[in-house]
Amino acid sequence: MKQRDPILVLLLSFITCGIYAWYWLVVTKNELNDKNKEQPHVPTAWIWLIPFVGKIWWEWKYSEGVDKRTNGKCSQVIAFVLMFLLSFIGYAIIQDFFNKVGSKS
Repeated sequence: MKQRDPILVLLLSFITCGIYAWYWLVVTKNELNDKNKEQPHVPTAWIWLIPFVGKIWWEWKYSEGVDKRTNGKCSQVIAFVLMFLLSFIGYAIIQDFFNKVGSKS
C-alpha cells in the first residue's frame, strides 16, 4: 500500500467537499485488490450508484479488504464503523493502519 499522510487525507477530503475522499477510496480499493489476489475482492465503486444500500454494502466489502490487508489489526467491523460513522476521519485512521502495515512489509 502506498504511504500517504493521514492528516492530508483528512484535510483534502474536507477542502474538496468529499471529492478527494472518493478518489482515495477508489485508489486504495485498487491497491487492496492488487495485494489480495485471493478473496475478498473489493467490488467496483460503481455500486455506489445504487441508492442507500449500494454504498453501505460496498463499504462492508471494502472493510473486509482492510481486515485482510492489515492482518486483523483493523477488523472488518472496526473499519466499517470508522467509514460509516466517521467518514473522512475514519478514512484518515484507516490510512494510518495502511501506513503501519505497509512499513512492515
